[in-house]
Amino acid sequence: MTATVEPEVGRSRLRKEDARLITGRTRWTDNVTLPGLLHVAFLRSTSAHARIASIDTAAAKSKPGVIAILTGADIADEQGSLPCAWPITEDQKAPPAPSLAVDTVNFAGEAVAVVIARSKAEAHDALEVIDVDYDELPVVLDLATAIDDADLVHPDLDTNKSALWVFDSAEAGTGSDVEEAIAGAEVLIERTFRQQRLIPSFMEPRSVVVDPTGEQLTMWSSTQIPHILRLMLALTTNTPEHKIRVIAPDVGGGFGGKLQVTPEEVVCLLAAKRLGKPVKWTESRSESLVSAHHGRDQLQKLTLAARRDGTVTGLKVELLADMGAYLRLVTPGVPILGAFMFNAIYKIPAYHFACTNVFTNKTPTDAYRGAGRPEATFAIERLMDELAAELDLDPIEVREKNWIKNDEFPFTTVAGMTYDSGDYEAATARAKELFDYDGLRAEQQERRRRGDVVQLGIGTSTFTEMCGLAPSRVLGSLAYGAGGWEHAAIRMLPSGKVEVVTGSSPHGQGHETAWSQIVADQLGVPFDDIEVLHGDTQISARGMDTYGSRSLTVGAMAVLKAGEKVIAKARKIAAHLMECAEDDLEFAGGQFTVRGTAKSTGITDVALAVFAAHDLPDGMEPSLDAEATFDPENFSFPHGTHLCATEVDTETGHVKIRKYVCVDDIGKVINPMIVDGQVHGGLAQGLAQALYEEAIHDETGTLTTGTFADYLVPSAADLPSFVTDRTVSPSTTNSLGVKGVGEAGTIASTPAVVNAVIDAVRHLGVRDIPMPCTPMRVWSAIHGASTAESGIRGEAGGGLGSIDTAGGSR
Repeated sequence: MTATVEPEVGRSRLRKEDARLITGRTRWTDNVTLPGLLHVAFLRSTSAHARIASIDTAAAKSKPGVIAILTGADIADEQGSLPCAWPITEDQKAPPAPSLAVDTVNFAGEAVAVVIARSKAEAHDALEVIDVDYDELPVVLDLATAIDDADLVHPDLDTNKSALWVFDSAEAGTGSDVEEAIAGAEVLIERTFRQQRLIPSFMEPRSVVVDPTGEQLTMWSSTQIPHILRLMLALTTNTPEHKIRVIAPDVGGGFGGKLQVTPEEVVCLLAAKRLGKPVKWTESRSESLVSAHHGRDQLQKLTLAARRDGTVTGLKVELLADMGAYLRLVTPGVPILGAFMFNAIYKIPAYHFACTNVFTNKTPTDAYRGAGRPEATFAIERLMDELAAELDLDPIEVREKNWIKNDEFPFTTVAGMTYDSGDYEAATARAKELFDYDGLRAEQQERRRRGDVVQLGIGTSTFTEMCGLAPSRVLGSLAYGAGGWEHAAIRMLPSGKVEVVTGSSPHGQGHETAWSQIVADQLGVPFDDIEVLHGDTQISARGMDTYGSRSLTVGAMAVLKAGEKVIAKARKIAAHLMECAEDDLEFAGGQFTVRGTAKSTGITDVALAVFAAHDLPDGMEPSLDAEATFDPENFSFPHGTHLCATEVDTETGHVKIRKYVCVDDIGKVINPMIVDGQVHGGLAQGLAQALYEEAIHDETGTLTTGTFADYLVPSAADLPSFVTDRTVSPSTTNSLGVKGVGEAGTIASTPAVVNAVIDAVRHLGVRDIPMPCTPMRVWSAIHGASTAESGIRGEAGGGLGSIDTAGGSR
């Protein structure tokens, strides 16, 4: 009699990895120590734009413990240019991006020299006496004026514009002409929004250790992308790829901020090669804020055309996207990811998108949690609220009128994406129920009636995103420099244990637990008998790593495919051992059973028989291992409805989140506890953009929010308790039915919160408040509203100027 075993998939298990992570019994990169280890410290520019007249290192070289000092000139022939893997247009302008500045610095925080010393303290002491003479140059900081090219970040380019990328639904054949829609509109909503610059602020600082001893270079790095990093290091430093091993041990968070090939990794590798000794660098928090790449930073000029019944007829999007001083790994493509999401869940018949990428003298930007999709979702969800206000309709009613209905899937959008599944009606209905939508609306009216000092606002955000980056053919059509497949292997050990090797490299997502649950169900082996290996290019030789909510939809699918191959081979061996036909075998719960008999054998017994190899089918190799690569046919499209209630003190501008409800549809759930954690973390980052975080530079280009005392990352005490729930519309783009959840909370929550803040004070004449909605900005909006007939546009108001959207490629 076979005992009933509870399925692992769908079970809220504590994470395997947490025992070591929360007790400190793990190895972070900074914990790596090696014999003869030297320490690296970077000297960073204090100027945002200047020519380097001279660097005097004589005094520093005489300091105790100093082994070597390198400047950009010292390694000019070796360092190459940091890679950009995404040339979005054929005529994209991309200046050389040295790891150490050679002649010119282009942002405050750019590295100009490096000290290698016997201790970290000695390396930092030596930095203090390096004398750099700068000839200051004009600083370009403002996006709206940078496009005028009055002053240039890179004079050799003759412009600050890197590229213009355009999508037009009429030209693409996915929709009608947007200018006709605008000309025929009964209602036009025109707004300019600012996506402020954010800093990823990962929990574990960036850290690198390079060991050049032995037959290869071994690099430990707190990176999200060990496989991509190895390839790019090989191409950048002219080091044979097979001579580089990259290890990403436990990595404490990334949020896109570690989806990068950093100057520090390149310089540490070159320094270790030169000295023949291992080196280590770990950044300080302040160093991280100024030199690790930043996120967002867009100006969005938007025009929404509609009829008076609330039906949207067209959407025109004009973006200026701040690249910072250089193009990093995927910098140009981040805004383009948003191009396919501005239409969101709505059946918009006409759409035009144009994005101009612009250089400034600021830290380079790149991927940050959601990468392009939060920016797009914010814009369309703010516009839907503005349309509802213009027509005096309920915001959810306007959304319902325009969204794709449940019986219309699969649905191809005006941006050319085919959404496979979804049920916006169910998610919204559940969210309204949990939120007590009608009750809170009634309270809002009562507070307005009595003129309460504290007003109640209700914000809505219905969203979708494209997850599972990505189908390789789609990435190829967008000129991305790599594919979107993922690799995995499963090894059945003679002891009955199972090793799962995944190319998807986690930085806190819980791969070891989720992958074990999937394989336990598939192979019928105990959860605890499964070991998941990752993050080492010598163990996991192939992979595309972790970003874009691709781990489960692509990485776990590769694991599933490898498991299918293992079972197929085990079936042949089991049939041979039990002297029956393969077709007579059934497989369930780890057992092969001869149909209609009591004869059976377990897959772990087969693994032992393979190890012994005494009686295998003729020609059968004695192994029960398999590997597989999965390349999805389409993205997956999670969606959800987020509702936020805020209380806004009209006398102080203080915002308090009264209630936050989200109902996400992420397809089939592997581990509900992990999903809840991902949603909570995402919500925290989305709320942070709405209310707290902003990277601010002064007029010289100095980052004035260069510490956590100034850059306001909210703590748990600043956040409300979240009410979360789920609906399930399984994805049809993968056999697991999963969609991805890592970025959902961040994408959806920012517009929900900002819509709620504005809704609280809209009756006072406020139409917009720039992010973050600090007490000062909220107070200013309220008290400025009465004198602004056309509505408050805030600090980012005034539009984008004249964006040249003519010509350009694509």
